[in-house]
Amino acid sequence: MGAVYIVGAGPGDPELITVKALKAIRKADVILYDRLVNKELLDEAKPSAVRVFCGKFPGNHVMTQDRINRLLVKFASKGKCVVRLKGGDPFVFGRGGEEAAYVKGFGIPVQVIPGITAGIAAPAYADIPITHREYGNSFAVVTGHQMDGKKETDWAQLATSVDTLVVYMGMKNLAGIAEALIQHGRDESMMAAVIEHGTTDAQRVVTAPLKSIAAEAKKQAIGNPAVIVVGDVVNCRKQMQREMAAVAAY
Repeated sequence: MGAVYIVGAGPGDPELITVKALKAIRKADVILYDRLVNKELLDEAKPSAVRVFCGKFPGNHVMTQDRINRLLVKFASKGKCVVRLKGGDPFVFGRGGEEAAYVKGFGIPVQVIPGITAGIAAPAYADIPITHREYGNSFAVVTGHQMDGKKETDWAQLATSVDTLVVYMGMKNLAGIAEALIQHGRDESMMAAVIEHGTTDAQRVVTAPLKSIAAEAKKQAIGNPAVIVVGDVVNCRKQMQREMAAVAAY
């Protein structure tokens, strides 16, 4: 009997991988990896390792979740060391919990290796602290896209219950999300940010008041993958950039 490691690859910058995750990649016989995994990390695998792409694009899944689950069991049952490599953290909207439960149901050992999630790392790379003593001491990480048949995110409750909202997979519904938050009590002038390809060389950031963030993101052609941040902490970005400019000028 082999084993399955469900591993978080981090948010995009390959240097944000954890030491433990890197060790798992290097000893893997088989790696099943997702679309948002930085491909440089696959170069760390031994030459004989089998690499299987399991990417999911919006509206187009290369491989179904059921097929992925069965492959994990198939390879591990043959005595292989299997790494399921996921972008960010495997338990933050990564279906890692589903996969771990499925594999354990066959009596196969599973180890979960957490990763740095984009909802914290991408804002940090954009000079936006997810918490700040002056601007926000609570945050929620939510999804802007639900699976078919599942109850939608409760924007009415989230609108005023936390200082900062971080939304994954929300680009398609950005205008609707902003409208719902405003409708349920969020200040329309509160700043929001959209961070595309966070922590990578391709990172782009747009900021605007909540009421106009969707239009600004569209104007700048911001797309997936991206995270949305809503809260006063977004104001820190301008503040930090002003201070950096002042230092550079001095």
